[in-house]
Amino acid sequence: MNEEIEIEFKCVVTKTQFDELVAAFEPRPFQNQHNHYFDTPDFLLKDAGAALRIREKNSKAEMTLKEPADTGLLESTVLLSKDEVESALNGTLPDNDVIKRASKRAGAANFVHFGTLSTTRAEMTYGDGLLVFDHSTYLEQEDYEIEYEAKDVSGEAVFHQLLTKYGIDYIPAENKIRRFYRTLTQHGGN
Repeated sequence: MNEEIEIEFKCVVTKTQFDELVAAFEPRPFQNQHNHYFDTPDFLLKDAGAALRIREKNSKAEMTLKEPADTGLLESTVLLSKDEVESALNGTLPDNDVIKRASKRAGAANFVHFGTLSTTRAEMTYGDGLLVFDHSTYLEQEDYEIEYEAKDVSGEAVFHQLLTKYGIDYIPAENKIRRFYRTLTQHGGN
């Protein structure tokens, strides 16, 4: 199991702002990824500030648990086979260190698949971090965001300078899984 601290800064942008930034930076190539979200039926992970997902990207898949850390989020990740992904989407999650950690965090192990958020993403090096361009679709919704993944909290200043340079007001973006669950709730979920 791989573990790392994630420090990122996100901003919701309009399609026009997104297109202008893409034209200015020309990140390539855009790739598709699919985030499949899991929690207990009563959202014990969400209530604990954690999130469990399987991400499929470039014919590979990984399961990640994101948990609060002193700074940023602790991401615990394991690779999955195509068969493990298919089994998980059909209700049988693999027995691995991420599931064990998620079960401990939730105090339960009965995880279910709540849905999928698909993203078209491009990334590029910017300053000492990674600048990410995301267009996401989920539950009949779509949104655009710019994200800056930094090595430490000093990356926030770099991110705000970029937004200011392009005349973009900073509108903090919730994590994708929070946006997904908020929309799910609005459509009659928990």
